[in-house]
Amino acid sequence: MSAIPRPEYPRMQFRREDSWINLNGSWRCRFDFGKTGVERSWQTKTSTYDREIIVPFCVESSLSGLGYTDFVESLFYARRLTVPEAWKGKTVLLHFGAVEYAATVWIDGVEAGRHQGGSASFTLDVTEFVKPGVEQELVVHVLDELRSGCQGGGKQSYAPYSAGCHYTRVTGIWQTVWMEAVHPAALASCRITSAIESGKFSVEPRFRLDRRGYTFTVIVGAEGKELNRVSGPAVTGFPMEIAVPSPRLWSPDDPYLYDLTFELCDETGAQIDRVESYAGLRRVHIEGNRVYLNNQPIFQRLVLDQGFYPDGIWTAPSDEALRHDIELSMAAGFNGARLHQKVFEERFFYWADKLGYLTWNEYPSWGLSWALPEARYRYLDEWLEIVERDRNHPSIVAWSPLNESVHPSDECLAVAFSAPGSLEMYRTFIRNIYDRTKALDPTRPVNDSSGYIHAKTDLWTVHPYRATAADLKAAIRPADSEVMIHAPKYECAYAGQPYVIDEWGGFKFIPESRRATTQEGWGYHGIDLKTPQELCAKIEEQVDVMINDPGIAGYCYTQLTDVEQEENGVYCYDRTPKVPDGSLKPIFSKKPEWSI
Repeated sequence: MSAIPRPEYPRMQFRREDSWINLNGSWRCRFDFGKTGVERSWQTKTSTYDREIIVPFCVESSLSGLGYTDFVESLFYARRLTVPEAWKGKTVLLHFGAVEYAATVWIDGVEAGRHQGGSASFTLDVTEFVKPGVEQELVVHVLDELRSGCQGGGKQSYAPYSAGCHYTRVTGIWQTVWMEAVHPAALASCRITSAIESGKFSVEPRFRLDRRGYTFTVIVGAEGKELNRVSGPAVTGFPMEIAVPSPRLWSPDDPYLYDLTFELCDETGAQIDRVESYAGLRRVHIEGNRVYLNNQPIFQRLVLDQGFYPDGIWTAPSDEALRHDIELSMAAGFNGARLHQKVFEERFFYWADKLGYLTWNEYPSWGLSWALPEARYRYLDEWLEIVERDRNHPSIVAWSPLNESVHPSDECLAVAFSAPGSLEMYRTFIRNIYDRTKALDPTRPVNDSSGYIHAKTDLWTVHPYRATAADLKAAIRPADSEVMIHAPKYECAYAGQPYVIDEWGGFKFIPESRRATTQEGWGYHGIDLKTPQELCAKIEEQVDVMINDPGIAGYCYTQLTDVEQEENGVYCYDRTPKVPDGSLKPIFSKKPEWSI
């Protein structure tokens, strides 16, 4: 096993693997329960840090070495750092996969940058603060005020202990920290889109500095062979198209990926930057009430994946664990996942791209008090960072900015929309999210607020948890409406969008071998299923309802694995199966005749 936890390169669609340093491993830390550490200049007093923590695992996880699960709203990290002398004269970038929630960074006591948002990756240019060849002190202060209403926490528990569908919290650094050295005018990012009709990729570069006379080259290859290359002036925001001979499309049945290489040369022709990437030729669009993949209607058979791990909480213990979760889902018959109340790390999407696994990318919006202006500002700022980071992945086929934004009970609706103008403010907020998301990425559907309360959406999604097939059928085809609408008085009208049952099921089942040692947990319905056969039969009768309804475009079953006390997964929390191998795949593989 590597001495560095999570040693793999974190950003597979933008790789410079010859000049990077992984900063995961042992750091020192200090809890700041009074939230006075900055005032007391703890950023310069690292000798007082009294604990060791293993990065990139959150303080609550066992893999961090701490396993501290009470609230920690303020926390300091420190480690020694030496930038290689060979990096002198280059731009030095410090990358954080994710830090929950707000981070301030110092080098030798001098502030080097800040970031707010617990799910978006961020980069700091620390060139002016580092001294190549000299050991320095890197300090990170984390502020995580989960119960403030100003930050989304997803399924993190807002009470001292986990309960129901809320689980152990995530505080601090929870994805890889790393550094790299680049030319001052290097590529900052590349936007990649594809046109399957013409067999072309479009690459829109952004450079750290714009310089006259520089040349940008895009090379496309596959299976170790160069297929085409194009060159032109290096201009930020100016797209370059490159054709692929005999194009092969990406799909779940054939997740074919092309290699892309980006080269930047200065006015003398000398290469000053080289970035390796990949992309898939594929198209997602909507016609009527169908979602199309590569111009063929597709029925999405998704599973709800919350991305929690017994030992790492939000952080997978290994890269292999990320891949394994996808393989488990596919083995159960699903063709994708709705990634629920968590923004997954880039390595997960890399494996989804490689394996042909459809994904919906969702923000951890629970805990966000949308009526607070600060909450709306923080949310939108971070959500757009997430869309920009992940939009090149072919596996992502929908954006879900929010989940169940207001509960449709009469009591919750009355409270949420009691103030004059509050309903219109909510609708404006949702429409703004939709419009801004589509402006950044017009190539994918947007599911504005999964389940409810819809204001402007490309997909009509509902959450009909029902105990029987008859009840499910009645819920999704009510007598007084074409589709299920959770709160007709408050939601926009249904306009013929694809109708997706994007949460259903939730059948609690504990394998007999575990009942003696498993504490009483939580699941939907209160049904006490005794055997694997009963579970499979219960699932199949509801799958049959949906695939036999020609107006339903897909579904999402709750859920892939148990999570702590929630015991309605098709796998246990430790990823062991609940039913005999092969029992579920014939059920979840069913699809309507009209679908590919």
